[in-house]
Amino acid sequence: MIRRVLPHGLGRGLLTRRPGTRRGGFSLDWDGKVSEIKKKIKSILPGRSCDLLQDTSHLPPEHSDVVIVGGGVLGLSVAYWLKKLESGRNAIRVLVVERDHTYSQASTGLSVGGICQQFSLPENIQLSLFSASFLRNINEYLAVVDAPPLDLQFNPSGYLLLASEKDAAAMESKVKVQRQEGAKVSLMSPDQLRNKFPWINTEGVALASYGMENEGWFDPWCLLQGLRRKVQSLGVLFCQGEVTRFVSSSQHMLTTDDKAVVLKRIHEVHVQMDHSLEYQPVECAIVINAAGAWSAQIAALAGIGEGPPGTLQGTKLPVEPRKRYVYVWHCPQGPGLETPLVADTSGAYFRREGLGSNYLGGRSPTEQEEPDPANLEVDHDFFQDKVQSAWAGYYDYNTFDQNGVVGPHPLVVNMYFATGFSGHGLQQAPGVGRAVAEMILKGRFQTIDLSPFLFTRFYLGEKIQENIII
Repeated sequence: MIRRVLPHGLGRGLLTRRPGTRRGGFSLDWDGKVSEIKKKIKSILPGRSCDLLQDTSHLPPEHSDVVIVGGGVLGLSVAYWLKKLESGRNAIRVLVVERDHTYSQASTGLSVGGICQQFSLPENIQLSLFSASFLRNINEYLAVVDAPPLDLQFNPSGYLLLASEKDAAAMESKVKVQRQEGAKVSLMSPDQLRNKFPWINTEGVALASYGMENEGWFDPWCLLQGLRRKVQSLGVLFCQGEVTRFVSSSQHMLTTDDKAVVLKRIHEVHVQMDHSLEYQPVECAIVINAAGAWSAQIAALAGIGEGPPGTLQGTKLPVEPRKRYVYVWHCPQGPGLETPLVADTSGAYFRREGLGSNYLGGRSPTEQEEPDPANLEVDHDFFQDKVQSAWAGYYDYNTFDQNGVVGPHPLVVNMYFATGFSGHGLQQAPGVGRAVAEMILKGRFQTIDLSPFLFTRFYLGEKIQENIII
């Protein structure tokens, strides 16, 4: 590692001496000699001063079994489960590469932190049921010796979804699926709705579904920091930088119907260091693409989608950043402490925020209203006038069917995905991380079968549409 940083020809010999080494009968004064040598070299070299003993602690290792691109909750969850399920302690070396150590634009920290089981697909329901158990028992999973326990501030107030007359039948069928998967969800008529929540205006509401257990919201920043603290205690390495290149090998194969395909395997990841032109190559066996809204860019670096249109080689990862606004307002005469997260028939939603009569919420835009994702500036006219504050965050939006992408790529055989959850990645991260780790270590999904979320569905055109996205 050090010889990559030293000017050519200056590293050998100098760095192999140690304090107390004797040559020709004298004892080397290490600090003094280094100081003298540095002064001499500075005097003869043009330009900026040369620091021969440059700190390399910020550089990633030269080798790692697994490189995870993206240090949000999904990437950290994969790291956690890889270490928990490994065959022996330190059997797997895991490196997490995150370009923004502040997480200032990460989807995790800008989320409203909701969790619910009111989805239309069994896989999403199962993932969120497991996550609810994980969050409720967070310190059984993420406790670290001599560190304070985590307090996710989980508020189990539930989700309340409202449906109009035209959507009522669809809501009934979805709730039937949710109950079959073990979710505790009740259907409520307008009269029942008014009795339980007298502050609700039921005009235009034909039916409502209400999550009675394991639904509500929590502190996403606390989960992020808890996962990061735990995986570091398990030996996971971190690097602040950006993945700029993959070095891979290729193998030409014929399919069963005699079509030629090219299989690729990534051998090396190039990580450009933060605020620097310097990069570090990392040899690896597995790459996890957990780069969220930017995961399609990482996939493209690996050559995914470069083939002819309509072929597996030409199928791109259909994930892009979508900007979503969150607004905060003060309402002293508001619904009160037992308010669930409410999503009405227009797609607008709100929930209580804290104990001071504050609420937060927003609305999913139509395709025509989609804001420019080039920055996180807020359009204050999009929602309503009387708001105290607002922010924007990114969805890793799967334009194909708004569901996650999990598991290996069929052609870049050692790139695995954990991305594209279109707004519910935070709440499903514990289950997704476990599923990816199972696929890597066991060769198959074991606890929750997420094979419908494999990449191949994009080529086959097999949508598994999730109809409930808030």
